[in-house]
Amino acid sequence: MKTDIEIAQEAKLEPIREVAAKLAIPEDDLELYGKYKAKLSDELLQRTIANQDGKLVLVTAINPTPAGEGKTTTSIGLGQALGRLGKKAVLALREPSLGPCFGIKGGAAGGGYAQVVPMEDLNLHFTGDFHAITSANNLLAALLDNHIQQGNKLQIDPRQIVQKRCMDMNDRVLRNVVVGLGSKMDGMVREDHFVITVASEIMAILCLADDIQDLKKRLSKIIVAYTFDGEPVTAGDLNAAGAMTALLKDAMKPNLIQTLEHTPAIVHGGPFANIAHGCNSVRATKAGLKLADIVVTEAGFGADLGAEKFFDIKCRKAGLHPDCVVLVATVRALKYNGGVSKADLPKEDLEALKRGIVNLEKHIENLQKYQVPIVVTLNSFVTDTQSETDFVEQFCKERGCEFARSRVWELGGEGGLELAGKVLKTLDEKESHFKVLYPDDLELKEKIACIAREIYGADGVTYAPAAEKELARITKLGMGDFPVCLAKTQYSLSDDPNKLGRPERFTVNVREVYVSAGAGFVVVILGAIMTMPGLPKVPAANGIDVDENGRITGLF
Repeated sequence: MKTDIEIAQEAKLEPIREVAAKLAIPEDDLELYGKYKAKLSDELLQRTIANQDGKLVLVTAINPTPAGEGKTTTSIGLGQALGRLGKKAVLALREPSLGPCFGIKGGAAGGGYAQVVPMEDLNLHFTGDFHAITSANNLLAALLDNHIQQGNKLQIDPRQIVQKRCMDMNDRVLRNVVVGLGSKMDGMVREDHFVITVASEIMAILCLADDIQDLKKRLSKIIVAYTFDGEPVTAGDLNAAGAMTALLKDAMKPNLIQTLEHTPAIVHGGPFANIAHGCNSVRATKAGLKLADIVVTEAGFGADLGAEKFFDIKCRKAGLHPDCVVLVATVRALKYNGGVSKADLPKEDLEALKRGIVNLEKHIENLQKYQVPIVVTLNSFVTDTQSETDFVEQFCKERGCEFARSRVWELGGEGGLELAGKVLKTLDEKESHFKVLYPDDLELKEKIACIAREIYGADGVTYAPAAEKELARITKLGMGDFPVCLAKTQYSLSDDPNKLGRPERFTVNVREVYVSAGAGFVVVILGAIMTMPGLPKVPAANGIDVDENGRITGLF
């Protein structure tokens, strides 16, 4: 059996000019990065981004196993299948982070015969967007420390610095560090922290900003610290926004690549969904809605994380109106939620499937609260049995959901035709009455409780004293009307990764709260979730190499 990278390297790619022509994008509006990658010009975006024209399809999933359940693969296969049916479709996806790529989860190019290419470029440095975000973030951190060193005119309290440094790699030892050691000229000694780039506020800002002016305005609002009197200090106060915008000028432009079947894919931004809001950029999605008839986009991890934030943060702030949701499930993830160990997932186990399918049931109920039509798709694995597949199909039909089996990993677009047909049927016959879960004017604690109760199924919320204090400060600063971005484990509906299936009679614990004033939401950290992941015992990086001909091997 061929690996993903072998399939990708054997593919014959079309020049990106030809891919762009399918969306009627003139060659002058492409900024080429070699033959097969391009950025879309600001001029094109200014002409095309306006009110929504095309249909917007969100792909989300149930709570996954640690290896993921093929949500990106399903998105890509669906896009390819829509193309086979003669539809003008485009994908709007996130860029992969290097951290998971070298860790355990792998990249975000899809898999099998449902991939976006060039796969190696996408999963490694791509067009440098993440490096630009990292540089802008760390420039701000350097300017902050330099301001304190050069006299601290703003009276910044070093004990109340909230701006963290970042890097796009899993590196647990950088979570908590001490900086400024050495002589007086080496800065003030203080505790500092790192987050992974995809959890940084600048990543969130890039993905929510409408244009370069909006980007600069949002950057200036980032709260970096508080004064000795407790007043916020912003990036604007440090005169940092202009230089940061200069670093991000090209990163703001969405990237165009293609699938293995030459379907256009706009890939831009990549915030984590278990930490940040987990969606690709608003610019990319809005451009796709003008350039194509159907946009297939995705939100990270399970629907309790990615879909909730897509609806309650991205759609709320960008004025987007989703027309259909595709909910991805797998037999192995349902059995995993039913208590089966990872080693035993390939074995048929209908009893475990019956226990674990309550996780799918809860996600269906959650999505129905947003009043968007749902199609459930079962991403097929060779170990699935007919009895298991039939059980899931009957379960979905009893709950009024369209159901389709997906075999896109194995067959590409051909394996997604059933799913594409159900999506088109849903778009034609069912109307979306999309609404967000909670209103803007709800108090922050009530917003948190609403998500915990309605989406997770929790009985209540407990707060660490510091989190209580920070919520009060954020409200006092006039940001109580912001939506909330809850960060928690992706493996459970609760904040405990060991509570699988559909947990009951539990509370979630708010450990930490901080405001992303530029992005326009309040981050609420639940349980033991980390904003800087660590590598596993055997990192995927151990198997990656370059052969004597310069070809990358072992990437996946």
